[in-house]
Amino acid sequence: MLNDAQTAVSWRATPRSFVALMSLYESNYIRLGWLAGNVAALQGEYLSPIVGDCDLQLSVVERFAVHDDFESHLPDSGPGRHPRFPDMGVRVYHDARLVEAQEWAHTHGHAGLRALRNTVACELDQRWARNIMLNKWLEYCVERGHRFAPAKAGCT
Repeated sequence: MLNDAQTAVSWRATPRSFVALMSLYESNYIRLGWLAGNVAALQGEYLSPIVGDCDLQLSVVERFAVHDDFESHLPDSGPGRHPRFPDMGVRVYHDARLVEAQEWAHTHGHAGLRALRNTVACELDQRWARNIMLNKWLEYCVERGHRFAPAKAGCT
């Protein structure tokens, strides 16, 4: 398993710079790999049920030549239940091995996400906030035991 904390770098990036942001995107790619294995092979929807925890759903929304658009969220649990969190679009750049949290809702039902959204002003700050949140979310899901495995041949 790759560990981004042990990756040797030949440069020092200024905190919260564009270069450091690209390193965060690379870390997101590594963490998504922990969760889903070969990210480039994913198609359709996947569910990761954990006993005693919420289910986690991963959906490949659109596939393109060099990138795919994903959503990862807690599935709806029925009428009157929690909305899908986190509510953001994720883009996977396969050639560069980067994962970017691209967008998030203009308003949030969850107080913590609403507070985070309201504290960022410029585009670079918004990218940092979205991608730090995605990075921690992916790490949290892996620590909880979530995994998305491809369907085995002959199984439904």
